[in-house]
Formats: sequence, C-alpha cells, structure tokens
Amino acid sequence: MTDNNTNLGIRQRRLRGVVVSDRMDKTIRVKITRLKMNSKYRKQYKVSQTYMVHDPENTYHMGETVIFEADRPRSKSKRWVAVSRVGEAKEAKTEV
Repeated sequence: MTDNNTNLGIRQRRLRGVVVSDRMDKTIRVKITRLKMNSKYRKQYKVSQTYMVHDPENTYHMGETVIFEADRPRSKSKRWVAVSRVGEAKEAKTEV
C-alpha cells in the first residue's frame, strides 16, 4: 500500500509574485500581475491579484520576488505556502 503523504508525481500549482506586505505574523501578501488582451481591440492591459501566503519563519520581506505553491487550507484566506526567494528587494531611490 502506498503512503498518502508522499507526492505521487502530481505537480502542485506554483506562482511567482512580489511581496507587498509582511506585517502579519507568519503571513505575507503576494501580488501577481498578468497581461491580458482584449479580444475585440487586441489591446493588452494589466490585471493584478493578491494572495495570502504562509511564511512559517517570517523570512520574506516587502519587495522580494518569491515562488509559492498551493497547499492545504491554513486559515479562511490562506491556501498557499512560500517555497523560495527568486529576487531581492529593490531599494527605493531617494532624491535630494
């Protein structure tokens, strides 16, 4: 009999986005921006969506690009868990 806890080759849904908030404990908000196209006029426009992502060690901070994947429901709004960091936070340029 197989163990139910093992991943049987089923690929989890993975997404990449930018952390927009890290104020909550063990939770980050990640924003994903996609380009969509109007079917009639063929104009491209941006559509963004935010996800609540579980971050158990509070390791990710605002501005960083992260990869996260689908997981079991952790709360009412959290169904994703952070996997890895792709890019560092871009520092804001201050003008004098």
